[in-house]
Amino acid sequence: MSIVEKSAVQLRQLIRDKKLSPVELMDACIARIEKTNPSVNAIAGTDFERARDLAKLAETKLMDKRPLPLLHGLPLGVKDLQETSGLLTTYGNINYRNHVPTFDNSQVAKLKKAGAIVTAKTNTPDMGAGANTRNAVWGATGNPFNPTLNAGGSSGGSAAALATDMLPICTGSDTGGSLRIPSALCGVVGLRPTPGRVADNTRALGWSVLNVLGPMGRNVEDTALLMAACLGSDDDDPLSFDTPAEHYWPLPAIDLAKLRIGYTEDFDSCIVDQDIREVFRNRIEKIRPNVALCEPLSFDLSSASKTFDVLRAENFLAAFNHLDAEELKSLGENIRSNLEIAASISLKERASAHLDQTRIMRQFNSVFNVYDLILTPTTPVSPFPWTQMYADIVDGKKMRNYYHWAELTYLVTLATNPALSIPCGKDKYGMPFGIQVIGKLREDHRLLGRAHALEQFFMHDTEMQRPRPDLTLLNSSNRELKSIVTHPPII
Repeated sequence: MSIVEKSAVQLRQLIRDKKLSPVELMDACIARIEKTNPSVNAIAGTDFERARDLAKLAETKLMDKRPLPLLHGLPLGVKDLQETSGLLTTYGNINYRNHVPTFDNSQVAKLKKAGAIVTAKTNTPDMGAGANTRNAVWGATGNPFNPTLNAGGSSGGSAAALATDMLPICTGSDTGGSLRIPSALCGVVGLRPTPGRVADNTRALGWSVLNVLGPMGRNVEDTALLMAACLGSDDDDPLSFDTPAEHYWPLPAIDLAKLRIGYTEDFDSCIVDQDIREVFRNRIEKIRPNVALCEPLSFDLSSASKTFDVLRAENFLAAFNHLDAEELKSLGENIRSNLEIAASISLKERASAHLDQTRIMRQFNSVFNVYDLILTPTTPVSPFPWTQMYADIVDGKKMRNYYHWAELTYLVTLATNPALSIPCGKDKYGMPFGIQVIGKLREDHRLLGRAHALEQFFMHDTEMQRPRPDLTLLNSSNRELKSIVTHPPII
């Protein structure tokens, strides 16, 4: 196993034991990026020179007798929606092709303080709108298991970078599934935390619970390690609150046999391909004999999609309404469609949506009086070509708009429960299959511990183990993704 293939937890320990130099690790990650990224186009702006300098500094600090920060010397990928001081941040939009912030987003600042070294930005759709990572600045990100297919979004660059071992840890963000969907499609882990658990000092609507920042890793343990370093309130985020890092790291040991699991294929309302349903049923039957309880659940979420339409449009209006007509023209089709929805919404509809979200939250809350976890498929379809903007047909049914196919994840967003996607083998097409694992509100640490117990169980079954892409095949493939960039990137 090469250095870059080791988990973040393993790399952390090797650095602490002085068996691995942060410089050696950084050089290995940069070499992997330079070799593999052309095949998937996961990386946006890079900061290799400064990252190498910081790795040298991290190496010298190993000689100190003071305690090392949690992520000391670990290379970090930051989603290109998050500001990074002195490093290009484009938001995937052509108006920001030369935008270099002078400050760090609150999550990035915390991760730097914890010793992580920002090495590169990771690709995202235009302004993060959509679950297919492609934009006019950097081009499209291909799936590591088949670069002609999409990597999901909007944290698709981070997911693909993790799956190909270019970086050991990455950041993401999530509104309707942007951490969970790419994790599922690329075979890694992404956690949507309880709103406020990870501070976000740049969210336009400070009191909105839809948009969250979160950690991504190749397994649950790595994700929990990164999460522990993300914690802490910020005065400019009114939802944020302090949480002890020791709740997250090290992860608590959980007895799988005691878990009470409720599951649903579709929340009694989502459209899901039959092939995905069959794989999910197969996984449930493998889990059932090994836990205390595993039962189907019923939900009343028939009005949830309309509620999400309204609340999502409200957020987009808050974020982009200040732009003039010329600036609005530069926005992608997905963003403009949200603004069109916003223009037609009445105050009565907004009030109804907020009332319905409260009802949904309470419905989910009642489930956790009986069960420890809710399991669902993460996505309703197998990865589709990145040339296709979104899954417009699911199970033979036409989708209402570009995000309708993400119902399985955005319904959980409305409930505000923490949720993550964990890899669970492959689907019928040989692509990664992800299970969405949902926990009780504000019990993110317990969710991670229980998901880790499931992951450990999956490891002992070849059909459910985390799949890994064939990098030899990937690196020898036709590298067309780089050529679709319509504007030369500034690095």
